[in-house]
Amino acid sequence: MSSLKVHADALSLLLFTLRSGKLMAINLLKVSEIIACPPLTRLPESHPYVKGVASLRGSTLSVIDLSRAIGERPLADPNGGCLIVTDVSRSRQGLHVQAVSRIIHCLTTDIRPRPYATGDRSFITGVTEVDGALVQVLDIEKVIHSIAPAEILPPEDQALNMEEAELLAHARILVVDDSQVALQQSTLTLRNLGLECRTARSAREALDLLLELQGTPGQINILVSDIEMSEMDGFALARTLRDTPDFHELYILLHTSLDSAMNAERAKAAGANAVLTKFSSPDLTESLVKAARTVLKG
Repeated sequence: MSSLKVHADALSLLLFTLRSGKLMAINLLKVSEIIACPPLTRLPESHPYVKGVASLRGSTLSVIDLSRAIGERPLADPNGGCLIVTDVSRSRQGLHVQAVSRIIHCLTTDIRPRPYATGDRSFITGVTEVDGALVQVLDIEKVIHSIAPAEILPPEDQALNMEEAELLAHARILVVDDSQVALQQSTLTLRNLGLECRTARSAREALDLLLELQGTPGQINILVSDIEMSEMDGFALARTLRDTPDFHELYILLHTSLDSAMNAERAKAAGANAVLTKFSSPDLTESLVKAARTVLKG
């Protein structure tokens, strides 16, 4: 990657603890507020990781027992602690945690990929160091998926018309995401469309693959990239590619668990063609058809 000018972005993390006291973190952009744990109403037949629902300013909020969801010991006081209210992947939920510590500011390059030894069952996307202590970055998408998996349309409900099929026949797609769950959701949607794709678990891996395939019959023409990734996020990846003449024509779709409207201006400034909120099979399919149409006309 010596020929690429690699960018980095600023990142804010909210640090919190569970019963063990070890520090964990969540991207501050995914947090809407922090509140004391309110009285909860347990719903019959709800998922075992859902403690109950709370009323928050007239709307209902599902509360996730984060300790149980990621395999940790339950909180010493099941009615204590606080809620981190998150708004991600088209859903809103409260994460029940022991305590919130503080907010830190760093660069995406300060977040290292999760150790391979943690395995695919891990609920973290990366790690960083704060004041000499290791901090694990929560994979909130995986937590939500373990409770309420996103619906992936079966092939018979996702059939393309003749024009769409012809357009996507020209697509050579690379999907980039550091969340194993999110990566599987995207690749399964493509498989149900009869499409093959290449995958990468980080922006750096994606850059290596793009360079390797450049100028070959397998040259990528559509990139579908997560935004919130360790080491280098999707914005930095887009800017890096746009600074490289070989990739000026590459179609870049940024795929985010955050509200896409909030990221639209930043995505445009970074050089992305479009931004899409995770996760919806129909919306991803529609975005890929649009991408393929743009690529073909180019």
